[in-house]
Amino acid sequence: MTLHDVFSPSFLNDLHIVDWGYTEDPCPLSFDHYDQWVQNEGHGPLNYLADERKDKRADIRHFFPEFKSSLVFLFSYSDKKAQLNNFYKNNPNSNGLKMASYALGFQGEDYHVKLRDGLKQISEKVKELHPSCLFSYSLDIQPVLERDLAYRAGLGWFGKNSMFISRKEGSFLMIGALFLSEKLDIEQKTRELDHCGTCTRCIDLCPTQAIDPLSKTLSASKCISTYTIELFKEDKVAPEGMEKAQGEIFGCDICQDVCPWNKKSLNAEKEIDSPLIDFFLKRPVENVIEDLKGMSNREFKRSFKGSALERTGRRGLLKNIEFWQ
Repeated sequence: MTLHDVFSPSFLNDLHIVDWGYTEDPCPLSFDHYDQWVQNEGHGPLNYLADERKDKRADIRHFFPEFKSSLVFLFSYSDKKAQLNNFYKNNPNSNGLKMASYALGFQGEDYHVKLRDGLKQISEKVKELHPSCLFSYSLDIQPVLERDLAYRAGLGWFGKNSMFISRKEGSFLMIGALFLSEKLDIEQKTRELDHCGTCTRCIDLCPTQAIDPLSKTLSASKCISTYTIELFKEDKVAPEGMEKAQGEIFGCDICQDVCPWNKKSLNAEKEIDSPLIDFFLKRPVENVIEDLKGMSNREFKRSFKGSALERTGRRGLLKNIEFWQ
């Protein structure tokens, strides 16, 4: 039995995995590009990208010294994105506010928890074939350039908006990886070419002009996602141009919404159902604000525990929603 046998379509589908690959290269090809971006202060207020963890990202062995290979997985939430689009377009109860679709993916739970559990299931499968193998995992909280890792595994390329794009699946994806202390007998995929061509839709339609077309990087301080997710306090100033956006209160999908590579991946068969939608996106905005103001921070955490919105918190969500009033 091989890993290809173990990773059956049904097993992968249950974990929301739409593609996977393998690499034995511990060093990101784009590290110098990333390092220059940090030197140019493109990371803005996201200090975790520029502190002592930056140099650790130059080699996976800085994080997992036993590294010999990696299995890299693309977890898709495009089904929830399609359902959310239908909600915005067709539901008369939509109040005009929007949130990034990843917050509703994976049963509405924080994807770090869901994907970590999925990677643990995968490691148990691999362990059956390689009993002496040591494992570690990576999502986007470890000091690893995970998009470069997926590129080295032949799963896609970097878009002009810096998002990772799969030719088959678009970019509504999360990347998770297992690091192994052994090499596996798996053929490595050819690295994908850049298929963005002359398209500049993500650049042209970003309301805050956060995308640098020359370096294919974001200015984090101009990005709506940074403002609505990472900046928690009421007195933070929104990036110039955010008033031209579309009611975003948590994250932003605009540069992905307009990407042609996402058009064929979005098919909704069911209506979306989520307590986050019921509370934030269906009710009159003034009622949402009133309820948030009436909550304590502890009540907010209890109400939205386990969701992506727990990170930004009550004060951060109030800041974001009141921007649109």
